[in-house]
Amino acid sequence: MTTEGVAVDRKQRLKIPPQPIPKQPAEVRIHNWEEVCLGFDLASARLEANRCIQCPAAPCVKACPLHNDIPGALLKIEQGDPWAGADIFRLTSPMPEVCGRLCPQERLCEGSCVVGRKSRPVAIGRLEAFAADFAQGHETSTGKAPVPSGRRVVVVGAGPAGLAAAEHLAVRGHAVTVLDAWPQPGGLLRYGIPGFKLAKARVDDLVDRLVRLGVEFRSGVRVGTDVTVDSLFEEGFDAVFLGHGADEGNRLGIPGEELDGVHGAGDFLVRLNLSPGDLPPFLRQPLQVGERVVVIGGGDTAMDCVRSAVRAGAKEVLCVYRRSEREMGGRQEERQNAREEGVKFLFQAVPVEVLAGPDERVRAVRIQRMEMQSGDESGRARPVPVAGSETEIAADMLVVAIGYGVEASLVAATSGVEATARGTVVAGQDGATGRPGVCWRLCAGGGSGRDRDRRRPSRRRCDRSLSGEHLVQAAPPITTHERRTLGLAGRTLNPRGRAAFWTGSDGAACAAPWTRSGGCARG
Repeated sequence: MTTEGVAVDRKQRLKIPPQPIPKQPAEVRIHNWEEVCLGFDLASARLEANRCIQCPAAPCVKACPLHNDIPGALLKIEQGDPWAGADIFRLTSPMPEVCGRLCPQERLCEGSCVVGRKSRPVAIGRLEAFAADFAQGHETSTGKAPVPSGRRVVVVGAGPAGLAAAEHLAVRGHAVTVLDAWPQPGGLLRYGIPGFKLAKARVDDLVDRLVRLGVEFRSGVRVGTDVTVDSLFEEGFDAVFLGHGADEGNRLGIPGEELDGVHGAGDFLVRLNLSPGDLPPFLRQPLQVGERVVVIGGGDTAMDCVRSAVRAGAKEVLCVYRRSEREMGGRQEERQNAREEGVKFLFQAVPVEVLAGPDERVRAVRIQRMEMQSGDESGRARPVPVAGSETEIAADMLVVAIGYGVEASLVAATSGVEATARGTVVAGQDGATGRPGVCWRLCAGGGSGRDRDRRRPSRRRCDRSLSGEHLVQAAPPITTHERRTLGLAGRTLNPRGRAAFWTGSDGAACAAPWTRSGGCARG
């Protein structure tokens, strides 16, 4: 088979052994907050990329919610051009350095990898992160600034949804201002994801790129309290993108939950993972973790909590989950890392009461065992309490990591915008709310790839409400002339499908937000 002029011997590629993915040893990493995965070097990345057999059906592309041209990107990495690989990822993803680290690849692209049928799947996520990091570390040009549209838009929330929307709108020439309640931009990426999964320097890089593009950040501003959507329009903004996310932790609703020593996952992670200078005053009090920590939950946030507790000095860390491990929603890789770091798991159990000691602090958690029966509405096995199975587990701290809800103050203070029963904004599939000029998209709990796929129409809608232009969503394959216009002549741009690109206000084609030049590539 030949792909883009390159002969592909699939039988030989299948013989290439999986390349080891370097990471810090458990006995070392539990004493620091640095990224656990050390990543590929160029030589090992090229070998791992060479394991991709470039199958025509490309099930990995179909499984990716963003439909990244994974074979095309890996081909460029294999050829020793990670810059071009990063460019290809960025054609459909504004944050490959984040997606490569945080997406649940084992359920998406890597879970559909044909190579994985007989061996370990190609390490698509780690190669994506490698290419993005390599391009960032070897960036040599600032690129050309987009042509100003004369329109102003405010983005509420500096998390994944807000940053992606700000980038999309800025490359179209709109003047973008991002408002966020936290002292530093980054939202969930900075305040919710521990540094051992995503280094804060990576978040700084994302923000710095947007600043160079002309995006303005205003921190410490809570929309709905300090300012309102109405006042923003009065200030002269033409549109508002609501990307404030869901940061209200769900509660257990059991006796004793109000005791000292019971923390929500958000509060727990924020206070452990950041320096006091990056926190609002009310969160700067040091957190006393204690020796025995119990975390309730089974998702990636729960894994972030148990692994953070280990690094904070807890001697015993237990994760309690109401279903079996088979039903856990988080990544298997994160559970494996947690086990290597000494975390224990108790499955098919739920807390029913938090017990207090003489000082009115947590001393224990009473749990009840569960048995699994036929599936519930989600399709997973349903946990049912086992009578007479209650027991106590000693604990100095209890962390609740069972999901998040949306704070209601912003919607309540915004005329013309309605809220659902869950507190989210009533909006169409394209993110349009009941008020012209206001678009919405939720990103919560890390923003899975599927969440990002749903976010894209909302920021497009916001752009169309500003300019009346229509995004080219079903463009034919990019021509040689268009590749030159995009500054990507000679590179693979999704040979299996349709390239994602749009026209700017001046009619020039603009590649997906960040290419090798670090900006919007225009002819």
